Amino acid sequence: MIKLLKKLTTFDEFIEWLPENRRYELHEGTIVEMQPTGKYEDITGFLTQELTLEYTRMNLPYRIPPKALVKLKDQETGYNPDLLKIN
Repeated sequence: MIKLLKKLTTFDEFIEWLPENRRYELHEGTIVEMQPTGKYEDITGFLTQELTLEYTRMNLPYRIPPKALVKLKDQETGYNPDLLKIN
């Protein structure tokens, strides 16, 4: 029996490879294509809208980027959060 070893992708390799037109995440060195669904997107959109209205009303210096990649410290993992508030 021949055992094939799969090379894990580093975070830097992932960033270099990452295409603009699709959503991917890196889970412990493995590239995973993300496919959000309708109801899921509706909830995320609603939360983004409500939070944006509230921090704008309160004149707070926040923003919610439509696309962001977060790298976990000391791991070959990067993910797109459902919602990310930046101060």
